[in-house]
Amino acid sequence: MKFRHLLPILTICSIITANADTLYQPYTTSTVPPSDVITKLKANGFTIAGEYVPYKGTQIIAITSKELQTEAARSSKGGYGAIMRVAITKNIVSYTTPAYWANAYRMASELTDTANNLKKALGAGKTFGSKKGLTKKKLRKYHYMKMMPYFDDQVKLGTFPSYKEAVTTIENSLKAEKNGIKLVYQVNIPGKDETIFGFNMTGDQEITDKSIMAVLNKFTGTPEHTAFLPYEILVSEGNVYMLHGKFRIALSFPDLSMGQFMKIRNAPSDIKKAAKSLLK
Repeated sequence: MKFRHLLPILTICSIITANADTLYQPYTTSTVPPSDVITKLKANGFTIAGEYVPYKGTQIIAITSKELQTEAARSSKGGYGAIMRVAITKNIVSYTTPAYWANAYRMASELTDTANNLKKALGAGKTFGSKKGLTKKKLRKYHYMKMMPYFDDQVKLGTFPSYKEAVTTIENSLKAEKNGIKLVYQVNIPGKDETIFGFNMTGDQEITDKSIMAVLNKFTGTPEHTAFLPYEILVSEGNVYMLHGKFRIALSFPDLSMGQFMKIRNAPSDIKKAAKSLLK
C-alpha cells in the first residue's frame, strides 16, 4: 500500500526530470515544398512580417503572430522573440525552433502554441544545428564559454529623448538604406513602447549576410543554418539595443569551435558599427 501512494509522486518527479533534460536544437526542417510555405503559414495564424533574398538560392521569411507578440510583451526585452524565421535554401525549408529561441531569450513561456501551429503549417522533420542539443537550463543561461556575453549583456547602441524619436530615426535610416542596410521587418510589441527591427546587410563589405554565411556554411554542412538571418535592433522606450554578436552568432551556431569563429572575428564589432550608424 505504501508503494502505491508513492507512484504519483514518482511519476511527477519523472516528468519534471524529463522536461529538465529535454534537448533543444536551433532549427527544424519542414516537410512541405517551398511553393506552399507562405500559404500554409497564413492559414495557420502567422503574419508575414517581411521577406528578402540575402543571396542567390536563399529566401528568408520573417513571421509573427498574436501569440508571439503577446508573449514578447510579457517578457523583459521580449521583442527579440516576437519573430520566428523561415528559410528556403536550395529548396530545403527550415525554421527556427520556438522553444530553443524562447528559452535563450528568457521569455515567459516556451511558445508551445507557436510550435504546434508551425508544425501544422510546415510539418516537423528533423531538428538540427547542434549535435547534442541544449537543455532549457543551458539555454536560459546561454553563453558560448567563460567571459563571453549572456542574453542580458546586450549592446546599448544609443538613447533618444523618446521612444517615438528612436523609432522614427531608425525607420528613416532604413528607408534611405544607409550603408547598404535595408529593412526586412518591423514589429511593434503591443502594450509596450518596444519595437523590433530586422535588417539586411548588402554590398561589398566583409560583414554582408552573404559573406558571413559563406564562411559559416563551410563548417555546418546541410541543412544550412540560414534561418540565423537577419540581425535585429530592439527599441525599448528611448533606448536602442542589439544582442551582442558573440551571443547571437554563437547561439545560432552552438557547435562551432573557437578556431572556426575566429574566421569571422571582426563580425560582432562590424555589425555593431553598422547598426549604430542607423541611429544618426
